[in-house]
Amino acid sequence: MDCRGLRTSLTDKPVKISLDLPGALHRELSAYAEALGRETGQPVIDPKKLIVPMLERFMATDRGFAKARRNRG
Repeated sequence: MDCRGLRTSLTDKPVKISLDLPGALHRELSAYAEALGRETGQPVIDPKKLIVPMLERFMATDRGFAKARRNRG
């Protein structure tokens, strides 16, 4: 499991959103948080706190999205 890219950015003011996760996805997110805690030797993090860094990492590594952003300007 590669957690090096999972970090939060505190430079912008947060925007609160609400979403419903399918039960299976929530269970997987919880299992991921537990595995991350075991791997790092840290306490298990609240799975909700993983969503932002995971989305940031996903968007940062999506080549199609990066290309679209370059072509937009």
